[in-house]
Amino acid sequence: MNLLFCGTPDFAVPTLERLIAENFAIDLVVTNPDEPSGRGYELKAPPVKRVALRRGLEVFQPARLKDRTTVEFLSRFRLDAIVVVAYGHIIPKWMIELPRFGCINLHGSLLPKYRGAAPIQWALIRGETITGVTTMRIDEGLDTGDILLKREVAIRDKDTTETLGERLSLLGADLVVETLQQLERDVLQPQPQDHTRATRAPILKKEDGRIDWVLPAREIWNRIRGLRPWPGAYTTFRGKNLHIWGAGQPTAGEPCHLELGTLVAEHGRLLVACGQGTLLEAKEIQLEGRKRLPARDFLNGVRLLPGETFD
Repeated sequence: MNLLFCGTPDFAVPTLERLIAENFAIDLVVTNPDEPSGRGYELKAPPVKRVALRRGLEVFQPARLKDRTTVEFLSRFRLDAIVVVAYGHIIPKWMIELPRFGCINLHGSLLPKYRGAAPIQWALIRGETITGVTTMRIDEGLDTGDILLKREVAIRDKDTTETLGERLSLLGADLVVETLQQLERDVLQPQPQDHTRATRAPILKKEDGRIDWVLPAREIWNRIRGLRPWPGAYTTFRGKNLHIWGAGQPTAGEPCHLELGTLVAEHGRLLVACGQGTLLEAKEIQLEGRKRLPARDFLNGVRLLPGETFD
């Protein structure tokens, strides 16, 4: 089976490596252009490009898929399928129609739930306990194509976007291989999505990270997990931004009657008053311009004043 692979970040790497290991013929790897990174703004290749070059694969990095030169170049290939994993571009109609089996997308949720650019993040933010991966035949909508295969996975209490994303990327790699094998054997029956059950997972913005202490502790805890590593969950302390990178799982207890955002130091623990009389334990903290610290070390350094709050 002759393939074209489209992908960019770490999430796409396990699928590319599995396809190589299973001896699929990958005619071309399409990925985003190199981007400036670090203090020196040196160009940095995307993870998929680095793997592809190590494996001796040809790499193509168009800025736009609708440019005439891009259309002409990619249209030369005679493909059975195009595999798309976290590529970062909408696949145009001309490209959808190019391969024999269509464009096969690996999506990081159980479609039709969490359509969009950030399905893993929003599953955590919304407090889901089960998620998974879906292979889908791309159409002209946003994650609206027919479902090919699905696999479920439990979300663990300690999961963040980083840890859950790594597990889903490995599970998804297996699912893509299975999907292609079944398509080749003509034993796969695509299933239309139930659009009435669709939910959205839009790309995250910097402002999504600001903590609203009106929310109950469990909702804030979920946001901290889902917003890691970017944009991170943040608040303000003494006029400076402060990120909370880790928090304890909230448990039921006596209602708290403190003002929202009030800080309580208790035996080296840092508790924050949240909505509905709940308390959140902040465990890993980073004040603007400082390194990340355990709550105990943070408390030793700042010496809280009575009634002090996160804004």
